Amino acid sequence: MQRIVRLLIGLTLSALALSAAAQQPIIYPAKGQSPERQRTDTAECQAWAQQTTGVNPVALAEHMANSPPPQEQQGRLLRGAGGGALFGTLIGGAAGGHWGEGAGIGALVGAMGSGMRMRREQQQASVQQAGMQQQASGQLSTYNRAVAACITGRGYTVE
Repeated sequence: MQRIVRLLIGLTLSALALSAAAQQPIIYPAKGQSPERQRTDTAECQAWAQQTTGVNPVALAEHMANSPPPQEQQGRLLRGAGGGALFGTLIGGAAGGHWGEGAGIGALVGAMGSGMRMRREQQQASVQQAGMQQQASGQLSTYNRAVAACITGRGYTVE
């Protein structure tokens, strides 16, 4: 399960990186600007866009890459089963000396409860990760629109 969650997070980050690359404006020097002039204009427009929108694409990408990994899940099923077995043993013993049956039923119920909690936590982590990706994508889109507006004002064609 943990490997699946890590794989999903990796795929989400890859999708974010591809999305950011796909959203970058394509800039054409429509008035014959030199490559050096285009680099200078682009850098100045990127700085202006960052200042205007408050979005730093590098920091945003680093934040997404460094988001905390999901909690370790190893051993939770066993702990749930162990706790359930102990509880079941106590209940089974109190209900007429059925220690073994109580332990077995308790272990099963404890493991099932732990498994359900783990799935719910993983689903919540996936939803949270998707929300972070959507927010980052929106911020990058705003930043790229600002870059495009600035560079268009300097005589370039932007697609």
